[in-house]
Amino acid sequence: MLNLNEKNMDVEGLGREAVNDKELFRELKKGVRSKDNTIRQNSFKAMQIIAEEDPDFLYSEWDYFQEMLQSPNNYHKYIAIYILASLTRVDKDNKFEEAFDEYYGILAGDKAMTASHVALNSSVIVHNKPKLRSRIVDILMSIDDIHQGKQKELIKAYAIEALGKIYPEAEDKELIENYVKSQRDSKSPKTRNMAKCFLERY
Repeated sequence: MLNLNEKNMDVEGLGREAVNDKELFRELKKGVRSKDNTIRQNSFKAMQIIAEEDPDFLYSEWDYFQEMLQSPNNYHKYIAIYILASLTRVDKDNKFEEAFDEYYGILAGDKAMTASHVALNSSVIVHNKPKLRSRIVDILMSIDDIHQGKQKELIKAYAIEALGKIYPEAEDKELIENYVKSQRDSKSPKTRNMAKCFLERY
């Protein structure tokens, strides 16, 4: 019996093994919803390896992870945010487009932990789904209007980090630049620093 609550597990090996081991995969699938932090983290990291290396294999579980976006548990949401972003690479049925409002609804919520990671993963989604680029860029530059929590300034740092990766392919470069320039005086040191790094780079 696999003991997923061990620290320092070989999660990469676990993920690769699970693709050919139904029982192990079932354990990891159950583990991502565990209340135990170590089990959940080990399971998530192994699943993320599968999502990155063999996304076609994991794509059939899309609905399972999409359900986790609705979880009252923010750690479950966090896992779904990352896995679904990785799976957009093989999203032949355009499931992400259907889940778009649900996914970005987290950015419009009041929890900084999950909202910031939706912002951060936006660059992955844009890379995999270029047709959504301008829509996502608009959302990232509208944190002030859409996020309901108290840490808007901090979340903008993650938005700028994502915009930095989107920028080379973006049509609306000037719009993005102007937005980043407007964040040079942010109350958040992290956001000010991100804006500075972006502007020095581009």
